Amino acid sequence: MKTLGNIIWVIFGGLQIAIEYLIGGLALMITIIGIPFGLQSFKLGILALWPFGSNVREKEQQHGCLNLLMNVIWFFVGGVWIWLTHIFFGVIFYITIIGIPFGKMHFRLARLALSPFGKEIV
Repeated sequence: MKTLGNIIWVIFGGLQIAIEYLIGGLALMITIIGIPFGLQSFKLGILALWPFGSNVREKEQQHGCLNLLMNVIWFFVGGVWIWLTHIFFGVIFYITIIGIPFGKMHFRLARLALSPFGKEIV
């Protein structure tokens, strides 16, 4: 069932979302300062390409507050716009009964889009 959900996801917009994340990641990788943000964008792009069956969990916290600082910068630079996009598509998918699993996936991606640093995809 996960494979079928992923195939339907890719056909109905998942591929476009993943391409947007990957293009954004490449644009961020041009500058040295943007490399960590580009890597997080790649992580989100991979998850957006094949989301069903994957889990997001917290990494073991290391000493320091670098993840918090990077999440704050991410939020103001682009995370809020990505979050709004996923919320919009989640609401659109929730309107139809058949789209509810895809709406849930958009809400899950929206939560990750707000603070991707300190999380890993399993």
